[in-house]
Amino acid sequence: MAFDETSARLTIYLSASAVWHHKPAYVEIVHRARMQRLAGASVFHGVEGYGTHLMIHQDKPSRLRTHGPCAVVVVDAEDRLRAFLDTLEDILRVNGIAVLDRVRIRMPALPSGQETP
Repeated sequence: MAFDETSARLTIYLSASAVWHHKPAYVEIVHRARMQRLAGASVFHGVEGYGTHLMIHQDKPSRLRTHGPCAVVVVDAEDRLRAFLDTLEDILRVNGIAVLDRVRIRMPALPSGQETP
């Protein structure tokens, strides 16, 4: 491993059924991250979980994508993620909670002559 850098991870927890302007809220978050040209964003759908109401959400695997818990994870520089988080106030006021933490990024060394994407 050759590349080692300090960065940050923004994790937004919400229900997969959370809707923002007639589409899933997680879709809107990923699209906004892409528009801001953040390094990357992924959505993970949970198998089971609970939130502020302490009610356990568990469902058949076929329904988890639309009704279970999910998390949107975005990785980039901390200052860029803080600025991005400010643009999510409208979504987070209604759906979900956000966690920002520092992480270390480690990527394998590329063979000589290749550039990072």
